[in-house]
Amino acid sequence: MLKDIAAIIAGQSPESKYYNTNGEGIPFFQGKADFGALYPNIRTYCSQPIRIAEKDDILLSVRAPVGPTNLSPGKVCIGRGLTAIRPGSSIRLKYLLYFFRYYEAQLQKSGTGTTFKAITQNVIKNIEVPVPSLDEQERIVSKIEELFSKLDASVAELKTAKEKLKVYRQAVLKEAFASAMQTGVVEISEIVDDIRIGPFGTALHKADYISGGIPVINPQHISGLSINANTKVTISREKAAELASYRLEENDIIMGRRGEMGRVAPVTNAEAGWICGTGSIIFRLKPEYDAFFYAQILSAPNIVHYLEDNATGTTMKNLNENIVKHIPVPKITRELQKDIVSNLEAQSSVCDSIEQTIDISLQQAEALRQSILKQAFEGRLI
Repeated sequence: MLKDIAAIIAGQSPESKYYNTNGEGIPFFQGKADFGALYPNIRTYCSQPIRIAEKDDILLSVRAPVGPTNLSPGKVCIGRGLTAIRPGSSIRLKYLLYFFRYYEAQLQKSGTGTTFKAITQNVIKNIEVPVPSLDEQERIVSKIEELFSKLDASVAELKTAKEKLKVYRQAVLKEAFASAMQTGVVEISEIVDDIRIGPFGTALHKADYISGGIPVINPQHISGLSINANTKVTISREKAAELASYRLEENDIIMGRRGEMGRVAPVTNAEAGWICGTGSIIFRLKPEYDAFFYAQILSAPNIVHYLEDNATGTTMKNLNENIVKHIPVPKITRELQKDIVSNLEAQSSVCDSIEQTIDISLQQAEALRQSILKQAFEGRLI
């Protein structure tokens, strides 16, 4: 049992008045939210700690979620979301840490609770841990780390390839943008019938939101040139009728005007009738201009830089109509717009396929990591 080979210290949260972010006292960790790859990120300190973990104690998340682990970076205060595990003389630290990372999925099943899962100290104390000789523990750890090192190198290559793919996508878009711009540049106000900022907060309150109604599209619902509605951020048909002037129409473009610049998407028939949120802007294009083409243009690095340079505000960047109406865009025929979009979609399809392959490989790498740990603690890692 774990209680026979390690000291177990249950976390306990001090009163919040003892928390601070100016370095007074010792680092304070509440739970998984603070975890990094191996050591937690220090964000909060505590001047009156109650439960303390020492350097390289294993920090086990015991609630929301159950199972993840980190190592203590030094003398720290631990809250009720954590338990510190201090290996005794019969077990090596890394061996026990790898055991917990192998055992994480099984430990999660021991969690109870309706609002969020948690495990009791009794469950932790009675975890059965295989304890071979110290020499064998060291051999197992050495083999795990040898295999993990090779796996980490492969994962790093995959992540590098994914970053290069991202750069390539931007280069393709930039090239298309530059090519289109050679035909002539105008301000976007010349190719639209209307530019409209979403309704003021006084017209749309939090209390107006319901589930399963007409979607309201704010910046967080716009990504990857697509609109991803949230079924909980919707309004009734009656409220939508009040906000009819903010209704999206097919071939509109919607852009997020707050926070991260460059979130933009064309409006298709599927989203027609939805409502532009307070944090978004509608561009109603003239009929001869294609939303799919100009959404690509508005998401290009050149335009994103323009928006970032001109947005107002310090805490959060904001766009207004006066800023966006001057966005420089190409003025080209509908036929050429479609040709460029077709070329972009063909190259994007290839990129999507490669990215999907990379993501699958990354998932397989994580599964292989768990397989290595499983073999190690089932005595099959030679």
